[in-house]
Amino acid sequence: MKSINTRRSIRKYSSRDVSEELLRRLLSEAMRTQTMGNLQLYSVVVTRSDEMKRRLAPAHFNQPMVTSAPVVLTFCADTRRTSLWAQNRQAVPGYDNLLSYQNAATDALLFCQTFCNLAEEEGLGCCFLGTTVYMPQMIIDTLQLPRLVMPVATITLGWPDEQPPLSDRLPLDAVMHSETYADYTPQSIDRFYEEKELLEENKEFVRMNNKQTLAQVYTDCRYTKKDNEAMSEGLVETLRKQGFVKD
Repeated sequence: MKSINTRRSIRKYSSRDVSEELLRRLLSEAMRTQTMGNLQLYSVVVTRSDEMKRRLAPAHFNQPMVTSAPVVLTFCADTRRTSLWAQNRQAVPGYDNLLSYQNAATDALLFCQTFCNLAEEEGLGCCFLGTTVYMPQMIIDTLQLPRLVMPVATITLGWPDEQPPLSDRLPLDAVMHSETYADYTPQSIDRFYEEKELLEENKEFVRMNNKQTLAQVYTDCRYTKKDNEAMSEGLVETLRKQGFVKD
């Protein structure tokens, strides 16, 4: 089994095809993952055609792997199928609300992560695209997602054509709390982030962006308050259009 300690995000793929048989097997196996109430509140849209990948690319800031990967998978929070099942079985569904979206998003993300783990065990490479929730309406329009279906995760998938270095991670004690949440102190923040901040590539990151600290790169350049607030408004509006948030 491939060790989780060696996993990498793969952004460059070989021309080798990902067979439909393999893809269906991995997705089928991933369906054994945990799910709320055994309802499987998720769907996945498989994109293989060059034309559809080109249409999806702008929603992901035109990152090259979207069009170069053999397969793009969009994992969706989906309470529509369950609602239609209920309606067709003399039941009244109540899955058009924020709680149901949260349950469905959790289901979809668990399904996505289990699939990634299985795919990497087979030697495939993938890259998780955080851009999915930035401009979800573009994805909804492109993939023709109906009411009560919301994109929550996208991965590119293929056979690796690169071996990038491992990404750094915080120490376990930075995220693990015993019995109750122990709030962070200036001293513990220093301890937990010291190794990350001393990495040469991160120090170069600070210099390139003409900043004083690595944290400023993230707050002032990469994930700004202005952008986060604007995209949050767009996310809420899209959730409203898809039927998960009431006016």
